[in-house]
Amino acid sequence: MKYAIGAGAAVLLSLFIFGWGWITTLVVLGVIAAPVVGYFMLDQSQRERLKRARRRGIGH
Repeated sequence: MKYAIGAGAAVLLSLFIFGWGWITTLVVLGVIAAPVVGYFMLDQSQRERLKRARRRGIGH
């Protein structure tokens, strides 16, 4: 949920600053693509550990 709020804030901020154009499109794609690329860079054991941490809640 935190990521969706952050992505929405980045999109709105870039729309207010730049208007709708190539820069805003690149910002939106970057906000969406960065976590996906980071997840796919993990190896299988790290992905499993992340899934377990998400299920039980981080810090609990």
